[in-house]
Amino acid sequence: MAQIHPSTVVDDDVDLGEDVIIGPHCVIHRGVTIGARTILDANVVIEENVKIGRDNHFFPNSVIGCLPQVLGLDSKSKIGRLVIGDRNVFHENVTIHPSRYEDAQTQLGNDNFLMVGAHVGHDCILEDKVVLSNYVQIGGHAKIETGAWMSGVSGLHQFVTLGRWCFVAALTGVTQDAPPFLIISGHNPPRVRGVNKKGLERAGLTQQQQKQILEAYRKLYRQKGTLLANAENLAQEDGLDENVKAMVDAVIRSSQHRFGRYLETFRH
Repeated sequence: MAQIHPSTVVDDDVDLGEDVIIGPHCVIHRGVTIGARTILDANVVIEENVKIGRDNHFFPNSVIGCLPQVLGLDSKSKIGRLVIGDRNVFHENVTIHPSRYEDAQTQLGNDNFLMVGAHVGHDCILEDKVVLSNYVQIGGHAKIETGAWMSGVSGLHQFVTLGRWCFVAALTGVTQDAPPFLIISGHNPPRVRGVNKKGLERAGLTQQQQKQILEAYRKLYRQKGTLLANAENLAQEDGLDENVKAMVDAVIRSSQHRFGRYLETFRH
């Protein structure tokens, strides 16, 4: 049975799973679904039509599902949904927006960890095991693949894809797609600094897989020639490891847009 503090406001059209705990002064709007054993601490706001899975934890003052920050939208605008998976942690003052489109959704997977003040914009996709450190800002339509880690006060430009198990250093502004497994730091422009070896270990990759990724990184970023030409040459090699292929594909896809953001090709 759900435990609801008497000061909390819960709309009648809310579906609460078993053993949900809702703390003081929360506001839960209509059409919300909250899965079993999810905890909402004090002053959490969940807006309309948000679906939340099991075993999530929302710390005080997190605001989930409010109107996207888009010029021209108002309280009468028809917007989309926000879908959140299982076992995610949202620390104080985290904000996440739903899709700006009525038939679409912002989506978060499982086991993600969002620290104080992190923001996820409309129409984003966060896969699984993503870490957003304090005050990380994610622009609309961005995609963050499994295991990526963004350090404090870093940002992701709208429509950027951040590859799986990447590491973004503090204060970095990522404005172009980043292939999997890399370390990115700096701003105007950000630079690829190496391979995220700790991320490879967290991903459970074998020593042979890690060696192939390191060798692919050298061929892509440490040889003469353009990054795209190096990627196209590497793509021609026989028997590419699936992780190396993911790196190569990310480089080639990002080249399809003049700003290096593949998802921009779907803007309209």
